[in-house]
Amino acid sequence: MLWLIVTISAYLILAIVFLVDKFLLTGPIPNPKIYTFYIGILGIFVLFIAPFINFYIPTIEQIILSLLAGALFIYGVFWLNKALKNYEPSRVIPAIGGLVPLFTFGWVYIFGKESLSFLESIAFISLVFGTFLITFKKEKFINLKSFQISAITAFIFSLSFVLSKYVYLQQSFWNGFIWIRIGGVLMALGFLLTQEVKKGLFEIKMGFQKRTAGIFLLNQAMGAGANILQNWAIALAPLAFVPIINALQGIQYAVLFIFATFLSLKFPQFLKEEISRKILIQKLFAILLIGLGLALLALR
Repeated sequence: MLWLIVTISAYLILAIVFLVDKFLLTGPIPNPKIYTFYIGILGIFVLFIAPFINFYIPTIEQIILSLLAGALFIYGVFWLNKALKNYEPSRVIPAIGGLVPLFTFGWVYIFGKESLSFLESIAFISLVFGTFLITFKKEKFINLKSFQISAITAFIFSLSFVLSKYVYLQQSFWNGFIWIRIGGVLMALGFLLTQEVKKGLFEIKMGFQKRTAGIFLLNQAMGAGANILQNWAIALAPLAFVPIINALQGIQYAVLFIFATFLSLKFPQFLKEEISRKILIQKLFAILLIGLGLALLALR
């Protein structure tokens, strides 16, 4: 069950990364494509570990698979940042969090022909519902565009995760991880072909404060660590369990809710979280569902 501990650790770190990403996207770096470029291009630093892990060139098929998995991940990050920038997180995060494991489950069933046991299926369903419920906010009207962008984001991420698993089935973890990150770097460089990014990078560089740069780099370092843990979990877990790894993201949202609630009560002048009896019951029920899913996985 090492993969479960690694997954939980990754999402605990990502909870903090998510908060900082939202801050930067609504202020210092408002362009999602430029923000994604910075995230993707930093993946080049993974090459520094190549001399220490017996790095090798795999088959052509594996190279293509690895590069595609990495490129899709960065492309998914772009759509996620675009969704966070243009729509309320309360609209897009529940949809993405609920759809990613469902799409992943579909990919695994189609390509891997693998399935979960009855107990594992109950855990998966519990985690998916808990993930959706922890961030769900009732709206008067459904925003079709926000749902579409959420579905696109979830589709891309799910395909990236499944392709990554097939990479790790054939390569050692670090070798596969480096090739996947190279794919992400290539996708980020592709953004430079657009005039929007070229112009935006120059404008941001001119007004980039050292403090903002420090926050961004520290946050990306944490995000890189969490991404390594998430990929390690994918490498460790059986193929059929990749959807469950995605569904465990509900842990991240639960931590975000607890953290935001605490800050809202202690420091309302810095962060105001809407807290009512109805919302509190909903969130607690969601956390119970996530806890049930974790308990069932631990008992298997």
